[in-house]
Amino acid sequence: MISAFDKYFTSLAGKKIAVLGLGVSNRPLVRLLLEFGCDVTGCDKTPREKLDQEVLDLEASGCKLSLGDTYLDGIQADLVFRTPGMHPGNPAIVALAQKGAEITSEMEVFFEVCPCTRIAVTGSDGKTTTTTLVSEMLKAEGKTVWLGGNIGTPLLPLVREMKETDFAVVELSSFQLMDMKRSPHIALITNLAPNHLDVHKDMEEYVEAKKNIYRFQNEADLLVINADNAITAPLAGPGTTKAFSRQGKDVCVRLENGVIYRNGEAVLNKADILLPGEHNVENYMAAITVVEGLVSDETIRHVAKNFGGVEHRIELVRVKDGVRFYNDSIASSPSRTIAGLLSFPGKVILIAGGYDKHIPYDVLGPVVCDHVKKLFLGGATGPQIRAAVENAPNYKPGCPEITDCADFDAAVCAAAAAAADGDVVLMSPASAAFDQFKNFMVRGEHYKKMIREL
Repeated sequence: MISAFDKYFTSLAGKKIAVLGLGVSNRPLVRLLLEFGCDVTGCDKTPREKLDQEVLDLEASGCKLSLGDTYLDGIQADLVFRTPGMHPGNPAIVALAQKGAEITSEMEVFFEVCPCTRIAVTGSDGKTTTTTLVSEMLKAEGKTVWLGGNIGTPLLPLVREMKETDFAVVELSSFQLMDMKRSPHIALITNLAPNHLDVHKDMEEYVEAKKNIYRFQNEADLLVINADNAITAPLAGPGTTKAFSRQGKDVCVRLENGVIYRNGEAVLNKADILLPGEHNVENYMAAITVVEGLVSDETIRHVAKNFGGVEHRIELVRVKDGVRFYNDSIASSPSRTIAGLLSFPGKVILIAGGYDKHIPYDVLGPVVCDHVKKLFLGGATGPQIRAAVENAPNYKPGCPEITDCADFDAAVCAAAAAAADGDVVLMSPASAAFDQFKNFMVRGEHYKKMIREL
């Protein structure tokens, strides 16, 4: 019997296909479309002289290229693959749709043709760690797991290797979810708070995008939500909805007296979780809710005692002269930096600031006052973070000491120079990386290189 994968791609024969954006996730997609003999145009705002060899190889394989500032002008297509970073309301996409083009995405098609159980995680904070935890628990139980979405590798080209008994575990951003018309079998929303308001027109649009993770489920599917988060607590899916609560609420998974319970049965002692921080206790609770019936409690406890965390998430980089340097580059929002600060018992030296996503910083100020002794700021959000700290009700002049720096490198160097034996230096920007870096991973790698060269 022909697979859903082959059926879909065979059906594209003779169609004009535009792939908007030639980043990491779309390059394997272009190769796949070319393999099936499709007429493909790759559209990217990068000028030809700055293209890397991989994109030029796509052109040599038959992909037409539309590049530079006018890369979307005059595009004609029957089918359009939108890159996650491009808003569905972009005038060029709207115009293509009005001319009859079908708008889709690599992830949308993956959901259509994937033969195995799909588990998807979204949220404002904690989604990468929680997605990884779900994957690690399933793998430790002996399951075959395909990890992807915002982490791992693009999954669509790997569908032909997947079996019905496997599990696809994906992290989804609001950008990926905005125009999704399919939902996973198991959906998890870790929490919701203001984020990415530089792209979304308002908070309502951001939340509505996140809801697509369960909006198209059926009665046999599962939605997992955070009962402690004001936005997620009232949500309910078309099928079963289960909740977790660190505040001890009477839900499926709850924390009580340092023990995580599921349906009244003790599953995991909080003290056995290797990852630091209360936010990671919450991440475990979310994952435990998701894997109910799929993973044994013994396996959950094994993962908790051995899993050391995900790169760029409160990652210990080096200990030099008694100073511990941590990389928390994933922290692109105030709530994520707050979680990082609360992971340490004493006051830290904090490096913060970066690209402005137009989100409020007032909630960060009081926490910085209580948990930071020296603050080094750079980037567009530096002044906003300074204002949030100085306007906090618990702020006292000089507590913390605040230093404005010219850029990221200057802030790192100044923080390292100010540190003494016993100090913790935490790079947790509370901001996106796009002012100086391609993404948070590049920022984290750059930071680690600087620290290792001290």
